[in-house]
Amino acid sequence: MTVVKIAEAAAQVGLTGLSLEATEKFSVYLDLLQRWNSRLNLTAIREPEEILRRHFLECIFCAQQLPDEIDILLDFGSGAGLPGIPIAISRPEISVTLAESQAKKASFLREVVRTLGLRAEVYDGRVEDIPSGRIFDAVTLRAVDKMLLACQAALPRIKPGGQMIVFATENTASGIQRKIEDLTWDTPLKVPFSHQEVLLFGSKT
Repeated sequence: MTVVKIAEAAAQVGLTGLSLEATEKFSVYLDLLQRWNSRLNLTAIREPEEILRRHFLECIFCAQQLPDEIDILLDFGSGAGLPGIPIAISRPEISVTLAESQAKKASFLREVVRTLGLRAEVYDGRVEDIPSGRIFDAVTLRAVDKMLLACQAALPRIKPGGQMIVFATENTASGIQRKIEDLTWDTPLKVPFSHQEVLLFGSKT
């Protein structure tokens, strides 16, 4: 997909401010994702336009909502790199750690980081096994298995006052907020160009 089409798609849903360098990196990322997807099944979505609309734009929106004080961020169960790679592209001032326990997917993430020259690293293991001294300003979780358990596992990795950002739907948001009690949750933020998707921002007290 061309840089022009990516920039136009972002502008159509109100996502402005992407640099030419960022859109070029998204174009390369899309190409890598499609080529590796045939072997690893990184995403069930195959069409470039749908990958852009349902993955990239949603993650760019998230990146643009992150508070300015976030310097280091952990992407829990990164998989295909969503939302960690788009955050690293859109917000290059943030140092992103992509945590992925499946070795083949971690190899894909390393290839993306290397090819795009991102300020990011890949942790190829379980988040629970990250050394206890490593904490982050924010942790993101999107489409991970057993979301509630993952949120609990993410809590020790967030510094006091730090943020947990969860991709949810209008139907699942209240359950996550109710059961993860160690955070002060903001009102769910609707992803404006989606159907039911929301972002949950929780501050660690």
